[in-house]
Amino acid sequence: MPVVIDPNSGVINTLLGALPPGTHGVESSDRLGPWLDNRPDEYLVVLGPTVELEEALSVCDGLRFSRPTTSVVLVRDVVDTDVLTRAMHSGARDVVLSADENAIDAAADRARQLWQALRGPGGAAHTGKVISIFSPKGGVGKTTMAVNLALALGDRGARQVCLVDLDLAFGDVAITMQLFPSHSIEHAVGSEDTLDYGSIDGLLTRHDSGLMVMAAPNLPDARDRISPTLVSRMVRTLKEKYDYVILDTAPAFDEQTLTALDETDDLVMVATLDVPTLKNVKVALETLDMLDITRDHRFLLLNRADDAVGISAEKVEAILGMPVTARISTSIDIAAATNAGRPIVMSAPDHPSSKTLRTLAASLAGEENPDPDDEADDSNSRRRRKRR
Repeated sequence: MPVVIDPNSGVINTLLGALPPGTHGVESSDRLGPWLDNRPDEYLVVLGPTVELEEALSVCDGLRFSRPTTSVVLVRDVVDTDVLTRAMHSGARDVVLSADENAIDAAADRARQLWQALRGPGGAAHTGKVISIFSPKGGVGKTTMAVNLALALGDRGARQVCLVDLDLAFGDVAITMQLFPSHSIEHAVGSEDTLDYGSIDGLLTRHDSGLMVMAAPNLPDARDRISPTLVSRMVRTLKEKYDYVILDTAPAFDEQTLTALDETDDLVMVATLDVPTLKNVKVALETLDMLDITRDHRFLLLNRADDAVGISAEKVEAILGMPVTARISTSIDIAAATNAGRPIVMSAPDHPSSKTLRTLAASLAGEENPDPDDEADDSNSRRRRKRR
């Protein structure tokens, strides 16, 4: 995916709107090297207009030799002959005006096509999106939301979706979906250096919806044998096969969870309307900011969000400093569907909660709202930016 560099966060947000979903923003070119080292599939670096020209040309020149398959697009407020000449001599693939979003989009598309061609006859490897469902506090319905979102994404056309249970000590994805897997992520221990999709495929369990599931270990002591390296390799391998890889993470910042979050494109933070949970979510968001994880790609999902508890969505937004993306009201139907092994989006697709979850899935997929009737059910969705 592309990465945007500009010291101005407002400029980054503007450029993100002109680029494909999953594009990330970085505020300093000093962080570009480590970023690219951990993301071999970045095919485009976009240098924003407030990056000094000499610094931008230096980045172009360095990547020309170190990452020849990665294109560099220089975005400028003014383009003249001198800028064009120097940029091309430094190895920039394109120079475009900051005001021309269509030109930026076209440059990104050319970069993707070139990257595919340079990868050889087979073209570029498939790169799916990694979406983590996270909460720092247990008992908020995180796994229920993860399962339903995964099903909603898989239900939106011919998409390949894999749900990975990374709550390695007490994961409940399999039992929530009434699956009885013969293998789990534990069976990949020791294969960090040789892991490929062929070896992972035999560890997955298919749900009758077509969703593929990587189950958590049966016993909590297996968590210590699953290394962060294994988590990273597994996620990267799966996203070469699947359009969406959904990670149901543990409610803690352990090594495996931090590794998973570092591989994440979009983060869905699940919270409930109680003071202890909101306090923990606030601390978690500050931690993610400090680690610079998914800074511009977070969605806030309020579960069991009832006005009667005395904390409004507006107050939550003020406390957490981020907009509420979606609200799920308390409903016995959700619990009944879960207990029956047929999550709500499958058993009751017209239920208000199902509509809200499908709308959130559409946002995660970078799509417009799929059903006009869903607008009323998702009136609390405030996180909409231009995506394609």
